[in-house]
Amino acid sequence: MTALAIRQVTKSFGPVSALTGVDLDVPAQSFTAVLGPSGCGKTTLLRLIAGFAAPDGGTIAFGDQQVAGPGVFVPPQRRQVGYVPQEGALFPHLDVAANITFGLPRAARRSGERLAELLDLVELGRDVATRYPHELSGGQQQRVALARALAPKPSIVLLDEPFSSLDAALRLGTARAVAQALRAANATAVLVTHDQDEALSLADQVAVMRSGRLVQAAAPDVVYASPADPAVAAFVGAAVLLPGTVRGGTADCALGAVAVAPGAVEGAAHLLIRPEQIRILAGSDAVPAAEGVLARVGEVAYFGHDATVRLQLEPSGPEVVARVMGTRTPAAGERVRLAVDGVAAAFPANGH
Repeated sequence: MTALAIRQVTKSFGPVSALTGVDLDVPAQSFTAVLGPSGCGKTTLLRLIAGFAAPDGGTIAFGDQQVAGPGVFVPPQRRQVGYVPQEGALFPHLDVAANITFGLPRAARRSGERLAELLDLVELGRDVATRYPHELSGGQQQRVALARALAPKPSIVLLDEPFSSLDAALRLGTARAVAQALRAANATAVLVTHDQDEALSLADQVAVMRSGRLVQAAAPDVVYASPADPAVAAFVGAAVLLPGTVRGGTADCALGAVAVAPGAVEGAAHLLIRPEQIRILAGSDAVPAAEGVLARVGEVAYFGHDATVRLQLEPSGPEVVARVMGTRTPAAGERVRLAVDGVAAAFPANGH
């Protein structure tokens, strides 16, 4: 069942078009991440869903109820939407218990049952209830903000880059705890983010926006392995894009003969190869010339668990980037041979 249906939504601010013909379906009890760079329209879309603004055209429906469209506009307080802003926006003069239960009927606030349930849901101890926002860490504040959004059991929870202000160590743990809490509550959630790792690791569906348009909406693995176009490929994760020629399920390119995904159009193409697909076989002297393509190691960026390696294809080929295990990092200046694992996505060079 579809919890949220957006059809041909447009929005402009003066001469600037923020959204152009956006279509998106969000299944019930699912987690959708709207992913895109700054200025692509993703926050505007979230505001239209929440009811903070009205679209210029198109419709927005929650289930079978239209909340925005020609002659229809349901105000935000009647949409049963939970909203988690970037900074949490907790009331500084209220303790955690009062913040969480702020939108509940007086009887529900007095009983304390819903408060206890929500604290457990977002994995905060009962002792946190009497603390004030300034006494909490950034991650705890975001969990309280989520608990407050979930308290009245909204039909949809909207999250506007809620982890962007957290440091890297806190961000991942908080994001995962929030995602788990949303799934445990059987909530339908829409997250706006510019962080590709966040979108791919948390969401059931990733909706990629560019210049006010929705260019692809699919499961994370589909968006990563089969992006809609080269621009999506370059934005969603690291990408090696090479020109090539597709014939009979194989493409010839600077990295040799590479298998392509089924259905690839024959002829000139742009090939997408992810850095983790590029395998460094061994030093050039240790591997027969028939195996792999010769390259020289350039810059190596070491991250502990893995490393990225810039490689200049020889004798005069392009530069490519490989991702390797941190324990198998070649030395700068070393000559190696390369091979490609798996299949490449192929985009027709003429754009059709």
